[in-house]
Amino acid sequence: MAQQAYMTETDNGGSGPERQGTRLRRLFDRLAGPWRGDPKIWRRGLVVAACAVLLALVMLLHSRIPNTIGNLGSLTETFLPWLGLLVPVLLVLALVRRSATALVALVLPSVVWLNLFGGQLSDKTAAGGDLTVVTHNVNADNPDPAGTARDVAASGADVLALEELTPDEVPTYEKALASTYRYHSVQGTVGVWSKYPLTGVRDVDLDMGWTRAMRATVTAPSGQIAVYVAHLPSVRVKMEAGFTARQRDRSADYLGEAIAHEPLKNVVLLGDLNGTMNDRALNAVTSQMRSTQGAAGDGLGFSWPASFPMARIDQIMVRGLKPESSWTLPQTGSDHLPVAARVRVTTSGS
Repeated sequence: MAQQAYMTETDNGGSGPERQGTRLRRLFDRLAGPWRGDPKIWRRGLVVAACAVLLALVMLLHSRIPNTIGNLGSLTETFLPWLGLLVPVLLVLALVRRSATALVALVLPSVVWLNLFGGQLSDKTAAGGDLTVVTHNVNADNPDPAGTARDVAASGADVLALEELTPDEVPTYEKALASTYRYHSVQGTVGVWSKYPLTGVRDVDLDMGWTRAMRATVTAPSGQIAVYVAHLPSVRVKMEAGFTARQRDRSADYLGEAIAHEPLKNVVLLGDLNGTMNDRALNAVTSQMRSTQGAAGDGLGFSWPASFPMARIDQIMVRGLKPESSWTLPQTGSDHLPVAARVRVTTSGS
């Protein structure tokens, strides 16, 4: 009797996995119940399915969207990652409509989005590196320039680039950063501060009529590095004109030409480019440089607007240098977030 009781108890205790499988089966039956035997399951939701296919095509063929009307192509590419939010919206609609066709169609935009941006969601940061660089559009209307200067200096940057400097506030930034950076140069509305000597400092023509870009050689312990700082013209979204970016696009071409003729092998570009890496208008620059965020960042690294970042228009790009890590810094008094990167010198530098 004791043995029989033991066996009975063992059988009851061993039914755990079976019970769990039964529960899962019941849950599946409950969820799938309304779909079973429905003769219209493949005929409903065709509009939702068509929207899913269209979304996939927009993301897949974004480079084919013409810029002739309001720079629609560049506008789409600026906010391209956000198109992924339409996938869960369409999923809800597909479930409400109980459409198997729509659910199958949603696989397309999901795969395309993951192919474009899935790799950026993982953490690719690594330890090490020879140089920490930071860039920050400090905003001409910054209410606390001294505090902003202290915040970015506290990042530990060896080379710091600032954009949108005003003549009235330049002395404030120089005073606040003097104890951390021995060397600096301001050209027009951009400036570079460095812990290492600066030579070969000059402005870079962006065909704007005033200086919003510069170049300098930083002689770091690991070698010479050409540092470019740039603030490309702003873009606007207007109802009557669309995405107005003609001046930005022309300045990007000038900047790309300057970098292409740079004799040093190690080059880093720091600045507010008013465009993302996906924007074809920046091809003159992006085609010859790597984004540190894309190569060694954690996430998408959106930097603007600081209150609710929606796009990464503040960029750190390199040529001849290996990105080890890339990240955004906490908000300052600016409407942009500072962005930082740690890079390693991999070539001789000249």
